[in-house]
Amino acid sequence: MKSVKSISVLGSTGSIGTQTLQIAEEFPEQFKVVGLTAGRNLDLLVRQIQTHNPEIVALADASLLPELKSRLNDNSPNESQTKLPQLTGGIEGLNTVAGWDKTDLVVTGIVGCAGLLPTLSAIRAGKDLALANKETLIAAGPVVLPELKKSGSRLLPADSEHSAIFQCLQGTPWADNARLSTGIPTPGLRRIQLTASGGAFRDWSTKDLEQATVKDATSHPNWSMGKKITVDSATLMNKGLEVIEAHYLFGLEYEHIEIVIHPQSIIHSMIELADSSVLAQLGWPDMKLPILYCMSWPRRLHTPWERLDLTKIEKLTFKSPDTEKYPCMQLAYSAGRIGGTMPAVLNAANEEAVDQFLKEKIQFIEIPKMIERACEIHKRDLNIKPNLDEILEVDFWAREIIREVVKKNS
Repeated sequence: MKSVKSISVLGSTGSIGTQTLQIAEEFPEQFKVVGLTAGRNLDLLVRQIQTHNPEIVALADASLLPELKSRLNDNSPNESQTKLPQLTGGIEGLNTVAGWDKTDLVVTGIVGCAGLLPTLSAIRAGKDLALANKETLIAAGPVVLPELKKSGSRLLPADSEHSAIFQCLQGTPWADNARLSTGIPTPGLRRIQLTASGGAFRDWSTKDLEQATVKDATSHPNWSMGKKITVDSATLMNKGLEVIEAHYLFGLEYEHIEIVIHPQSIIHSMIELADSSVLAQLGWPDMKLPILYCMSWPRRLHTPWERLDLTKIEKLTFKSPDTEKYPCMQLAYSAGRIGGTMPAVLNAANEEAVDQFLKEKIQFIEIPKMIERACEIHKRDLNIKPNLDEILEVDFWAREIIREVVKKNS
């Protein structure tokens, strides 16, 4: 087995990307960073390049390439840097990094459908992926699964819930490497239980949500995440999207995928097997653990990180989610069951509605109303077997619908 695994990070300046690079720094004998892509945070990107000395770097906005090159030339290289990385930009540049020939594993940390095309490029190049970009399967599952079967790429879930399920399934008949993420029903698996913290408003009443502010919705009690995913946690849309993702990853029908509120965020998800045994994966609420497992899989690395001491927690509690308080959850189940282009519309409408909320153009309680409106309109144009272009078209359409409704209401 290759001793050092070569890693490319899509979205290196985001939350997933920065934590991935922290792990690479902690385990330099295990991981070498060969490729990076980023958005507009050049200050952080320059520091990452100086630290990790990648072979290739891509910027989503190609117009920033001259500035990046200038900054790199102005900074003295580290002793380990013999030359500057190859610089590229735009969607073609992102795709080039995703399929870079020396890469063993691609970590997909780009938020939203912006990460879909680079992720597909990595799959088509036969790369294994640490999947933190939910949209890959939620919006484009019907396209992605056939590509995985064709290329032999393997999706390793990097978010905490699906990583927990993946970890629990090791040692079951499903853990055949060739069956990873092909949507084939998992032998012996009866039910999945996705745990949810309940988000920023888990202790709020439904009535109080009418007064929720952006600051309220982006203050998560357990996890440190970006603003968009933190709002998704507050609406529980993140969990609804994870239900759709779990359907594609593990092959279970929606009635066998449940959501459970678990405020302590210590149990990251559970599986129920055919004989009624329940397996759970536990750990502190820290995204570095599932990311590390993706990076090191099928091995486990010894870490100096704090051990989980259940005596410090004292109790673990669980309850069913309130469907009135969290309408986004049911919208996701409905879209998943309809299938075709509906999950893509759900996802895009949610992204745009959350963005409008973060810009303070709509109220928090309007987010699910906007999403439901887009899904209802789309029913007349539903496409059950879409191709990639059709998925991207409905993604664009759903965003436009939300913007039009917001503009009309304002």
